[in-house]
Amino acid sequence: MAEPGRELSAAEVEVVDLCRELIEFDTSNYGDHSGPGERKAAEYVAAKLDEVGVESRIYEKHPGRSNVVARITGEDSSRPPLLIHGHLDVVPAAPEDWTHHPFAGEVADDCVWGRGAVDMKDMNAMVLAMLRQRLREGRRPPRDIVLAFLADEEAGGTWGAQYLVDEHPDLFADCDSAISEVGGFSFTVKENRRLYLIETAEKGIAWMKLTARGTAGHGSMVNTDNAVTELAAAVARLGEHRFPVQLTPTVRTFLEEICEEFGIPFDEGDVDATVARLGPIARMIGATLRNTLNPTVLGGGYKANVIPGEATAQVDGRFLPGTEDAYFAEIDRLLGPKVSREFIHHLPAVETSFDGGLVSAMSESLLAEDPGAKAVPYCLSGGTDAKSFSRLGVRNYGFAPLQLPPELDFAGMFHGVDERVPIEGLRFGVRVLDRFVGLS
Repeated sequence: MAEPGRELSAAEVEVVDLCRELIEFDTSNYGDHSGPGERKAAEYVAAKLDEVGVESRIYEKHPGRSNVVARITGEDSSRPPLLIHGHLDVVPAAPEDWTHHPFAGEVADDCVWGRGAVDMKDMNAMVLAMLRQRLREGRRPPRDIVLAFLADEEAGGTWGAQYLVDEHPDLFADCDSAISEVGGFSFTVKENRRLYLIETAEKGIAWMKLTARGTAGHGSMVNTDNAVTELAAAVARLGEHRFPVQLTPTVRTFLEEICEEFGIPFDEGDVDATVARLGPIARMIGATLRNTLNPTVLGGGYKANVIPGEATAQVDGRFLPGTEDAYFAEIDRLLGPKVSREFIHHLPAVETSFDGGLVSAMSESLLAEDPGAKAVPYCLSGGTDAKSFSRLGVRNYGFAPLQLPPELDFAGMFHGVDERVPIEGLRFGVRVLDRFVGLS
C-alpha cells in the first residue's frame, strides 16, 4: 500500500492504465502465422515514446510481427548502454475459463487482470511509465538506454529477438548488460523479510521431433519391425527417466541463501526437501535442480488395420548451463539405435555471475523501497529473449521488480488462468526501476 500522506507520482498513476491498455491488445502467439501479431501494440508503444520526444522504429521480418526499438541518450554516452527489453506477445487464452475476460484489462480486487499481466505487459508498462515521467521532468539516465519491445518471444523469438540479433546487431552492439522479465519478484520469508529473486541463469531449450521407422504392413500380420512399438518404448523410457541433481553456481547460491534465511543447514544430499519448503514457487525452482525431458505429442498411422512405416513424437527438453553435451548423449542412449531425433527449436542455456555495478544498483534500489529486501540470484526453468542477446556478449538479468502478497501464486500466473498483477506491485516496480536507472 502507498504510504499514508504520500502523493502518488505521475508514473505510479499512469502505470495502471498503461498495463490495462497493453493487455487490451490481443497479441496471442499461436506459434505459427495465424495470430493477430504485435503491430497494434507496437504502434501504441511507439506513440507513447513519441509523446515524450523519443524517436523509435518498428522492425518486421514477417508482416505484423512487430518490434519497437529506441535509444534514449543519457548523460554520458561514452559508457556502454543498458538494454531494457520486453516482449509484446502473449500465449493464447480461452475467455470462458477466466473470471475476467483475458483481453479486457479489468481492475478488480486491487489487481490488473488479463493475459500478459505478469508475462510481461506489466514490465513493459512499468518501463514506459518510469521513462515517460523521467523525460517529462528532464531527468536523463546516467548512460544511454536501448529499449526493445519485441515480437514472438512466446515461440522462441524467430520474428523478434533472434531476427534483430541476426539482421540488426548494430542496434545492440555497444550494450554490455540488459534487464528483462521473470526476476525481481518477492518471496516472503517472514513478515518483514523478503527475498527478491534476480534471474541470472536459465535452462536451455530443446524441442525435438523423434522418428521411428519400420516395415509397413497389414495389421493382421505378425510384424517384429513395428515403428509404433519402437517409438512407444523409446518415449516411455524418456518420460520415466529422472535426471540426477546438478547444482549450477546460480542454483547452489540460491539454495544456500534460502537455507540461511530459514535457519536450516544446506543438505546437498536432499535439495528437493529444501525446495519443498518454498510453497508455490517450488515448482519453478524445483525444475532447475536437474535436466528434464517431457513427451508432449504422439503421432503415427492412419488406419486401424495398417501398420505404418513411420511413427513420430515430440518432446520438450530443458537443460542446465554447462550440461548440454552430456544431456544429449543421455537422450541418445535412451532413444536407442532405431529412433532418430531432430530439433524443432534449440536455444542455449545461459548464465552470468551475480556481481558488479548493475547487481549493486538492483540491491540498493530494492532496499530503498523495502528495508526487508535481499536480492538473491536464481535460475529460470524456462527461456527468455536473453538467449538471443547473450550471443552479442550482453550480460542478462531478469529484473522486473514486484513486491507481491505472500499468498499470491506468482508462478501459477505464468501462462495460467486468471493471470493478474497487484496494482501496488506495479507502483512498487515503477519506484524501484526509477531508482535503478538512476544508479546504473
